[in-house]
Order: sequence, then structure tokens, then C-alpha cells
Amino acid sequence: MNEDFYIGYLPKMPKSLAKVVKTFVVVSFVAAISLVIISWLGQKPFAKSVFEFGTLRDFAGTIQAKPIPFLLVEKSEKNNGLPAFERIPLVAEGKHGFDATLLNGQRVRLKGTLIYRDNLRMIEVVGDSVEKASQIIEPIEEKSENLGNFMLKGEIVDSKCYLGVMNPGQSKPHRECAVACLRGGIPPLFIAKDTAGNVSELWLLSDKGEPVNKDILNFVAEPLEISGEVLRTGDQLFFKINPNQIKRLP
Repeated sequence: MNEDFYIGYLPKMPKSLAKVVKTFVVVSFVAAISLVIISWLGQKPFAKSVFEFGTLRDFAGTIQAKPIPFLLVEKSEKNNGLPAFERIPLVAEGKHGFDATLLNGQRVRLKGTLIYRDNLRMIEVVGDSVEKASQIIEPIEEKSENLGNFMLKGEIVDSKCYLGVMNPGQSKPHRECAVACLRGGIPPLFIAKDTAGNVSELWLLSDKGEPVNKDILNFVAEPLEISGEVLRTGDQLFFKINPNQIKRLP
């Protein structure tokens, strides 16, 4: 019986054995490349979200403390002859919400870091940077438009991570961080998706329009179905819900 046997220190291996080794190497290489391609195709691309860490900006506007803290910044264009505003949500540094209670209705200047995803912006306010402006302004009033009651499917996230501090800012890997942020007062968002994959971002409130953080901690980063009232104020959407009626989806 003729069997090829290769001794490592010899300059050349037998042709039959070399053919087997070559085939194995080629197959292994192709398999490895295929796995990389499949993995790449299966990856969900990161959203266009940014946290301008280390870059401080100056902001000026009017504080609106409820239903969540916003800085109202006047736009150059008008709305039916009246001033139009961009509502920029405010958070504190770290996993903490911004306490705007004593600043409600005040014209202020502050320093902060921008966090943004697509067209939705947030400011992480630098501690002790808020200064009240000297001029007196008239109260800002914008009516809320009731868009009706809806049953929406989506996911509860903490807004700070979702908008740019963490990528991805949603799904199970994000759950522990999101729960900690919501406990600290970061406003929750409900990320609703329709059957076509279109995404809507709604600020989540109780059915009385109050913060709902403590009542939704067990539902973060899960597929959900929620019924509630959708309102629009300026350029922001709000979703008023009863936390006891949240339904988990398979």
C-alpha cells in the first residue's frame, strides 16, 4: 500500500498531500470570508446620533419646566405672525435629569453639550452654568394640539442615551443603563414604528401629563404595545399613557 507521509523538515511535501492541504486552506478561507459578510449584513447600522463630548456651547432661551424641562429657543421664522420656538430638552450631567422647577418661565443663558439624533436635539447642561437674563419677557404660550388616541407599537428608551450618548441607544444591551438613567430623572421616549418601518419619537407621560419614569422601569427596552393620547406642542410629540395598560409583545 502506497501512503504519502510528510516529514516537516523536508523541503517539499508529496503532491497528493499538498493537494489536500491546499483544498482545506481555500475552503477555510472562503468560509471565513462568508461568515464575515453574513455578520456584516446582519448588523443593524448605527443611527445618525451624536454626543459632542468635550465641546461646550452657549445657549440662550426661556425655561419651560413641565411636562419635562425644555429650553425654548426662538426661531427666525414666524408661526401665523407669532414667534416660533424650538423646544430643546434639558438634562443634567451623568445619569440625572435637569431640575428646572425654580427656573420655570425664566429667560436664561447656559452652557452645555449638544446631543442629537436626526432632527431631535438635547442639551446636557453644565452644572452651575445657568444665569438668569436681566430683561423681562412676556410668558410664552403655545397651544397643544390633540392628535387623538392611538395604539402604538415600539420601545421605551431613555432619551439621553437614545439621542447620542450610547450607540445603540435601544434594545436589550442598553437596558441596564436606561433603567439607571430613568431612575435619575432622564425623560423617557417612546420609539414607535409602523409596518413600513417609519419611526416616531414621543415623550412619554402619565395620563395626567406628569412624569412616568418610576412606573415604566420594568418595560424598558422591550417590544411593547401601548394605547394613549398623542399631543403635539410646537415641534414635539407627547404620548400620555396609563402604565397599567402597557402590553408586552412576543
